[in-house]
Amino acid sequence: MDILKDILAAISGVLNGLPQGLLAMTFGFASVPTALAFIIGAFGNTLTSNVAVISFQAETITVAGTMGKNIRDRLSMIFYGALIMLIIGMFGILEKIIDWIGPVITNGMMAGVGIMLAKVAWNMAKNDRIVGISSFASALITYIATNDLVYTITISVILSSFIYFFIQKEKPGAGKNATQEKFILQRPKLSPTIIRGSLAMVCLNIGANIAFGKINADIADSTVNIDTITIISSLADMGSALVGGGPVEVVISATASAPHAVFAGVLMMGLMAIILGMKLLPKIGKYVPSASITGFLFVLGAIVTLPNNAASALTSGGESSIIGGVTMIITAISDPFLGMLAGVIMQFLLGIF
Repeated sequence: MDILKDILAAISGVLNGLPQGLLAMTFGFASVPTALAFIIGAFGNTLTSNVAVISFQAETITVAGTMGKNIRDRLSMIFYGALIMLIIGMFGILEKIIDWIGPVITNGMMAGVGIMLAKVAWNMAKNDRIVGISSFASALITYIATNDLVYTITISVILSSFIYFFIQKEKPGAGKNATQEKFILQRPKLSPTIIRGSLAMVCLNIGANIAFGKINADIADSTVNIDTITIISSLADMGSALVGGGPVEVVISATASAPHAVFAGVLMMGLMAIILGMKLLPKIGKYVPSASITGFLFVLGAIVTLPNNAASALTSGGESSIIGGVTMIITAISDPFLGMLAGVIMQFLLGIF
């Protein structure tokens, strides 16, 4: 039974990543070369017994896709951003940041991410109401009945995708802007725009790696070294960008709730590598709408992530509650990095006055 849940969690992680993978293709990132990133991720997690997985992350894809004027700009941003993150991880800076900012700010960031997830789910559901409502309803009922994230994401995604198949007349494929689906060496270039984009991705990933890594650790009831997962994701990004693939980052995954979280995560990344390598992403993606994940995101954000972390951030008493509240709200309306920065500034100001 445990192995079955591991497999279901891995498949659920794949279903979660497919819509974001199609988004990456619309910005010109090739799917076949991205398989290299997932191979690196699976190898890295196997070596380090890491429960946090890497996969397509809509935020990073969107930042690189919109800030880069063409595919070479975007690949260069990913490569240099990952190179900076690799150096940060190798020097153990992120773990030192966590120790420095303390548990109140960390919990505030995680609570803010919970609000972010719920908000994203709500907005996605509004854009595709039938699929969104079916995903919401099935996810809530399943989680309340089972208290299990693996069954929650599996049932809600499959049921809403099944409904989508019968109501969708036109089956959209992948983006028309995708590059050639083969490994082609891409030489990174430098420009002010690329430097700015790389630094934007670094800021985004510093906060995301800390918050998402800790959330995965909480779900798995385990510990995660943020610098280790940063090194793995950076190497994966650099390898992918050098051959024309898209970015992959640390994500919150149902595999963390599997009985054998490391095995489930490695299996998920292995399956993604196979799907991408065999050019199956556009074909499978036709049957899995992005709104199918909304129910899982809402449950993960509003029920699993928000309550406990918000309580820890807001009930510390005195000035700590103010710091936790500011961190949580700024994270929710912007991103984890700005939320962390706002918490540190508030902590500094309260210390002075």
